[in-house]
Amino acid sequence: MKRVRPKKHLGQHFLTDLDVARRIADTVDACPAIPVLEVGPGMGVLTQYLVAKERDLKVVEIDRESVAYLNEHFPRLRENIVGADFLRMDLGEVFGGRAFVLTGNYPYDISSQIFFKMLDNKDLIPCCTGMIQHEVALRMASQPGTKAYGILSVLIQAWYNVEYLFTVDESVFNPPPKVKSAVIRMMRNGVTELGCDERLFRRVVKTAFNQRRKMLRVSLRPLFSERKPADTFFAQEVMTRRPEQLTVAEFVELTNLVAAEL
Repeated sequence: MKRVRPKKHLGQHFLTDLDVARRIADTVDACPAIPVLEVGPGMGVLTQYLVAKERDLKVVEIDRESVAYLNEHFPRLRENIVGADFLRMDLGEVFGGRAFVLTGNYPYDISSQIFFKMLDNKDLIPCCTGMIQHEVALRMASQPGTKAYGILSVLIQAWYNVEYLFTVDESVFNPPPKVKSAVIRMMRNGVTELGCDERLFRRVVKTAFNQRRKMLRVSLRPLFSERKPADTFFAQEVMTRRPEQLTVAEFVELTNLVAAEL
């Protein structure tokens, strides 16, 4: 069978460097003895090294041409090649409710959506690794007070420890993307309860960073479109700070302050 043609509308950039593929596959070793789900295997350059690890492995691929290629070249995986849209899958059914490692060379245009889905299924995913756009990786791993610190940083670091592992050059892809890539690893940090309403926490974080250059007393006002808070609410010291200055713990405290007013 001929090689798969990368499709622009699916954001496909096939990795061609086997050493990089092996290094990405080895990132799953930090969470041993549980199954692995690979997202977007394409022609299986990463898959070939995951298969060799002798662990339960499933791959999910939306591109029919890639699914056909994988079925032909990975016959031992045939029952575990899922032709579907990862974002629409019920992850609780993938391994019968068992926890698993999520990995892949993630499509750039949906990488943030993939990680929000990971957060929605965090109790099933103790470890997530893979390759994403360099800029997104920096945002996920950045610390308070840095320019890259933002929504993804706070929401992911609330539940995961994030490691920026290494940078990948554009030249090792077909076709080459216009930006560099990076490999990351996220491990659950042991937090089981945030100490606040999780849905409101997400809302507070997103609202605050929608106007990241403004003080919180300005950026948080859209939260109170239906009910005006007490006069003292926006007079608190924390309201003079900007969102990138707050740690995850301080966003939890802020969420509880907002909850009391709502």
